[in-house]
Amino acid sequence: MTGLPDYDPVRPGALRSEFTPGSTRWAVRRAQWTALGLAPEDQGRPKIAIVNTSSKLGICFSHLDGIAELVAEAVWEAGGLPFEIRTTAPLDFVTSAGRKARYLMPTRDLIVNDVEAAVEGAVLDGMVCLSSCDKTTPAHLMASARLDLPSIIVPGGFQGGGRYGGCSVDIDTVYESVGAVQAGTMTVGELGELADSAIQGPGVCAGLATANTMHVLAEAMGMTLPGAAPIRANSDRMRALAADAGRRIVEMVAAGLTARKIITGQAIENGVRVAMALGGSVNCVRHLAAVASEADLDLDVVALFERLGEDTAQLAAIRPNGTHQVWDLERVGGVRAVLRTLLPRLHGDALTVSGRTVAELSGDAPEADGTVLRRLDDPVRPEPGLLILRGSLAPDGSVVKVAGAGTARRRFTGPAEVFAGEDAAIAALGTGDIAEGSVIVLRGMGPRGGPGTVFAASFVAALNGAGLGGKVAVVTDGELSGLNHGLVLGQIMPEAADGGPLAGVRSGDTITIDLDDRTVDTVPLRHGEPVTSGRPAEERGWLGQYAALVGPVQQGAVLRRPKPATPPSGH
Repeated sequence: MTGLPDYDPVRPGALRSEFTPGSTRWAVRRAQWTALGLAPEDQGRPKIAIVNTSSKLGICFSHLDGIAELVAEAVWEAGGLPFEIRTTAPLDFVTSAGRKARYLMPTRDLIVNDVEAAVEGAVLDGMVCLSSCDKTTPAHLMASARLDLPSIIVPGGFQGGGRYGGCSVDIDTVYESVGAVQAGTMTVGELGELADSAIQGPGVCAGLATANTMHVLAEAMGMTLPGAAPIRANSDRMRALAADAGRRIVEMVAAGLTARKIITGQAIENGVRVAMALGGSVNCVRHLAAVASEADLDLDVVALFERLGEDTAQLAAIRPNGTHQVWDLERVGGVRAVLRTLLPRLHGDALTVSGRTVAELSGDAPEADGTVLRRLDDPVRPEPGLLILRGSLAPDGSVVKVAGAGTARRRFTGPAEVFAGEDAAIAALGTGDIAEGSVIVLRGMGPRGGPGTVFAASFVAALNGAGLGGKVAVVTDGELSGLNHGLVLGQIMPEAADGGPLAGVRSGDTITIDLDDRTVDTVPLRHGEPVTSGRPAEERGWLGQYAALVGPVQQGAVLRRPKPATPPSGH
């Protein structure tokens, strides 16, 4: 034992991963890495984590192992030392099978902790995160903000659709066709044939759902290289950008360009602007709030959506919001073109991982084509694609994707039909017991009430597949998909598990949704006892830990240290 510290971070020019020669950490790590075939002279290179959310469970991330190899080669060529790190790899359409999808939302925070343990535990110098399905991109942004290391996000890209019955189809078509089966207009056999044809190639859902929305917002916030989103999965362009990210991360380590120099309040505001202009997934509100929380930014992201929404218009109608496809947005310039179009309302001096500002990058970006991406003076609609609604039912806010509301009435008043979960609601749909003009309430399904958000998305998809989209409104604190459309209010805050007004609603109560006034109200108003769909206090394992730690959804539903018990008086 030398008595020296394991590493000396104040030594001029030292990498944080460079341990003092002769120390315990230096010796045992050298033994491990030499056994891996790494020459001692190479072990002093900048050490880069390649965070790979890959598994064999689904197609969304089936290509990422190959992408990880490309990034590793580029890191090595640039003078770095790459280490691939595997984490939990959640997939919404597969991981949702267990416990009514309760594991889905908690996997986001599990990934954050997984990355922290691996990267911080090994004292690595930077990381490239390969992001794919819905929860991975926000998790990688959160981990980047928490660790404040040089970090780059590499979006995994979108999948191709197929053809069935002479029509273009994709996973969204499959999702909604379950409702057609329930309504008796499609057979189970036909649904199976449709499912077999719907996906062609790797990548995430081919629509502006949560995965593509978060890929887009990662670039809007400056955490990807320019041109990274949306992008066809495993395309030549995506592979080239992944290699560029491997080279760039080594430069960022040398320059000391860390995540919190990029994930600032200005970056979050830019992300909010882009989310509203494109009509992104409703889930992006809580994810951006979580990123802000991990970056220790004092931001009320829900209020930010409200304030910036006063002068933000919808500039594109990408499926499921309209007829254009996500590959159309890629074709006309993707996020680069969106940022150039919105530049007058963005923080142009916000820094990006490229080392250039948003304004500098916009200088050589494509202009809006005027069809897929409209100009500021000729929007798709004069309001943002996402709205925050408040009122007696949601005093802390709720989120509606007005871009996907279609022909739904701007003011919808109807009697509440309260269901304990989406299975009961789907069964009622199958028996014809969902009445036109009603407001379906699915509650007790939020992060605390599940615990872990419980799926409401399948019911909404089935509702549209049954032809009732726009004729019925849905109000929920449960898990929605970015593919959902219709008059659907998600992220009701506070959630029913916190004893808010949603907990007090009874079947037959009147609920009014007013998109023009941006309000949602219930009559009569009751504050009921907390309503949960599960038994959070009785959960064991990961869900029990999540239930004990998860914070309110309006603050991003991040995990927090439990408050200490108040000691008895006299002690």
